Amino acid sequence: MKHFKTIAFFFLLVTLSNQQVIYGQINPDDIALVENEVENNFYKALKQRGIENYDKAIVAIQKCIEKDNTNPVFYHELGKNHLDLKQYLEAENAFKKAIELNPNERWYLNSLYDVYYQTKDFLKSIPIVQKLISFDPNMSEDLVSLYMYTNQHDKALNLLNEMESTSVLSQSMEYYKLKIQSSNANSKPEVKELENLIRKNPKVEQNYIDLMMLYSTSNQEEKAFEVAKELAKEIPNSDWAHVSLFKFYLVNNEVSNAKKSMFKVFNNKNIDLRIKHRILNEFLIVTVNTNEHDKDLEEAVSYFANDNIINVPKEIGKFFYNKKEYLKTELYLKKGIQNEPNDIESVLLLLEVESTLEKFEDVKKIATNYIDLFPTFSKLYFYAGLANYNLNNTKAAISQLEMGLEFIIEDAVLENQFYLLLAESFKKENNTTKEKIYRSKAELIQKNFK
Repeated sequence: MKHFKTIAFFFLLVTLSNQQVIYGQINPDDIALVENEVENNFYKALKQRGIENYDKAIVAIQKCIEKDNTNPVFYHELGKNHLDLKQYLEAENAFKKAIELNPNERWYLNSLYDVYYQTKDFLKSIPIVQKLISFDPNMSEDLVSLYMYTNQHDKALNLLNEMESTSVLSQSMEYYKLKIQSSNANSKPEVKELENLIRKNPKVEQNYIDLMMLYSTSNQEEKAFEVAKELAKEIPNSDWAHVSLFKFYLVNNEVSNAKKSMFKVFNNKNIDLRIKHRILNEFLIVTVNTNEHDKDLEEAVSYFANDNIINVPKEIGKFFYNKKEYLKTELYLKKGIQNEPNDIESVLLLLEVESTLEKFEDVKKIATNYIDLFPTFSKLYFYAGLANYNLNNTKAAISQLEMGLEFIIEDAVLENQFYLLLAESFKKENNTTKEKIYRSKAELIQKNFK
């Protein structure tokens, strides 16, 4: 283990060349303290990520950034942990910062590409892959695929011709080239041509659909909605028209009609998933502070059961949690966990909600089950202890809490909670000596908060 720590710190020091100038003007003892603290935190981040405790790794690496916010390695490590947690926006921002600090590092670009690829944001992927080609010419194949995904067939064909001039095309690239060439013979009209066709004959639904699909597949949902609005005027009975009609009904407070339009859109398998996400988000806002549309919302969410991009029930659960609607939070978090059983973020949030609702039998069952899966996750032991305490199983509570203390790493708030609950548990057991010990530990931590 010590050997691993030395290697990790050596890697860190290699990347800190820009610190040498700064440190030359600082007291050597201060330098040693800073380096030691950075070393320890960087090592902790690597260790926690190695055992898949990504939240703890993030805390540790953020402490490194607090000491040095000019080191791209720290931001890259931060982004990797966020990406492992599927926190895509945070991962994107961290990788962008790493690239800003060192634009010529291939692996930072690769990581940002991973974010965009996982989120299927193909338009954002394109400039990243264009840069990566300078490091690895084979990335040209990725770029061709991205052009195909975003319907930029002309660019794909030009690149394929360039590639073919220097080497033999792979089987997949040959397939793309044949596909483009065959589609060019009976190609679907592009934006300007479709707009002209709609002006000439506004009653042909397919032209609107083709134009909306062009916009949607290139992440231009606003323009797709504008086309839907035109379609709604000309062909109100079209399912695609209901994309626009839904918004119209919401604005006019015709919620019943809005729901009908929403379900027409959701039932149409050809309408892009991103458009459906947006409609669901807008309907979600209508449900706040009322139970009138609960069944409709639950039915709407069921349409996203096979969504591989976003865990929709989880996100809705988090939305209601922020609104302090805990029963609805509970409902949707449970659905989200069904989709992703090992999503620890959802599990911990559900445990907090169940504790707030004082459903301690459920808290005990959930926490105990997940301790088997995540035996080093201290918060699970806290909730197991909290449940047992409230169920008057104080000996079991003490056992869980003392075990969980061993896995706390630099989380003073959680440590304080453990000590306070242990003090209360020993108080129930009439063990005043242990009660005083843990209460004094809590008080010591609380002094540092001030």
